[in-house]
Amino acid sequence: MAWSTTSNRPVRMATLVALLLTGLGHAQTPRLFESVEAHMGTLMRIQLYAPNAAAARRAFRAAFDRIAVLDAELTDYQDTSELSRLSREAIGRPVRISEDLFRVLEASRQISEETAGAFDITLGPLTHLWRAARKSNRVPEPAAVRAALASCGYQKLHLNRQDRTALLDQPGMQLDAGGIAKGFAADEALAVLERMGVHSALVAASGDLAFSGAPPGTAGWKIGIAAPVGYLVRSNGAVSTSGAAEQHLDAGGMRFSHIIDPRTGLGLTQGLTVTVTARRGIRADAASTAISVLGVERGMAWVERQADLAALVTEGDGRTHASACFKDWIAP
Repeated sequence: MAWSTTSNRPVRMATLVALLLTGLGHAQTPRLFESVEAHMGTLMRIQLYAPNAAAARRAFRAAFDRIAVLDAELTDYQDTSELSRLSREAIGRPVRISEDLFRVLEASRQISEETAGAFDITLGPLTHLWRAARKSNRVPEPAAVRAALASCGYQKLHLNRQDRTALLDQPGMQLDAGGIAKGFAADEALAVLERMGVHSALVAASGDLAFSGAPPGTAGWKIGIAAPVGYLVRSNGAVSTSGAAEQHLDAGGMRFSHIIDPRTGLGLTQGLTVTVTARRGIRADAASTAISVLGVERGMAWVERQADLAALVTEGDGRTHASACFKDWIAP
């Protein structure tokens, strides 16, 4: 079975919250099982190899429970989430946070520093502004964009690993983990499965995939990506795809992506689709967003300097640009 990183919301399926268990093969060998649940605003899918249906059910439940915990901690759609509380309570003073949230903020900060702010978890004010714009089908007023942009900036977020605290410099700041949380959740679900003895599994969170050992008798998981490449074959890693196909605003003859340029406060308009492979989902997720902002030339130059990343960028006219290492993963 091949997975696609570009089919984000398979709404035709009547299994939004239903558990799907499909056993294939013989009883004495690991069998393939699949389950789907709704988390983090999308359908989360898990495929795994287990000896029987009972073992698969236990593994699915543990993995989805872990994802649900992270969803409750990291969402900015709920005022009661840890992320939202931090945005309110950490203005001018350090606030102790969970290890989960600290790891997400720490990884975000690293990508921000590497890319000169092309990825920025402090874009919450702009995220909320553009969400409202998509609902009203109107581009935000320039003054509103400038005001929101003034409350953003990854340099205004301060972390203390020893005390496990976070501090925000100014009032009005809001954190948005939408560009990194799904990748982290996929990593954590895999970790749960590994602890339960499941060593071959794939977790798909919209366009973010993470996977452990190869399915029995194969070279790796077969991951479908945008044409003309077709498929990657990978194990023990992650793949993330970012683009404007699912969330965008069409106005004034332009298409504004849900991905916001931290330099301008505007949704991206260049129409890139970016696929990144990495060792971990948290890194692939954030990197695909950063490359979208950096653009083809600067984005690919950054990727080539990262030992753990490879990328494919597809422009709106179909032209593709692949990093040197990316070609190593393409299926023959």
